Amino acid sequence: PNISAWWNFGSLLGACLIIQILTGFFLAMHYTSDTLTAFSSVAHICRDVNYGWLIRNLHANGASMFFMCLFLHIGRGIYYGSYLYKETWNIGIILFLTVMATAFVGYVLPWGQMSFWGAA
Repeated sequence: PNISAWWNFGSLLGACLIIQILTGFFLAMHYTSDTLTAFSSVAHICRDVNYGWLIRNLHANGASMFFMCLFLHIGRGIYYGSYLYKETWNIGIILFLTVMATAFVGYVLPWGQMSFWGAA
């Protein structure tokens, strides 16, 4: 058949997304969205919340894993000619742009130096 290990990245994307949603939910319980206190709330999560450092690191590294799976998924689609299915491919492009926008917001939320200059 035409199925190989390259076809696993869609499922891995789903698993990464579930991890991102769960860890993001738990991080949001202690996060403060005010620009004056956002950075200190992230520090509070890492230092004072039980296993907060683990949840934050899972969330940050999970985002990297998500994008690694996403790029491999797109690469597999290009290699196998999935772009010929125009409706499915266009929905994938819309999802990709949505993920990029969401990732930018997630990058800016901690409001550290890199976040500040990423937003400026």
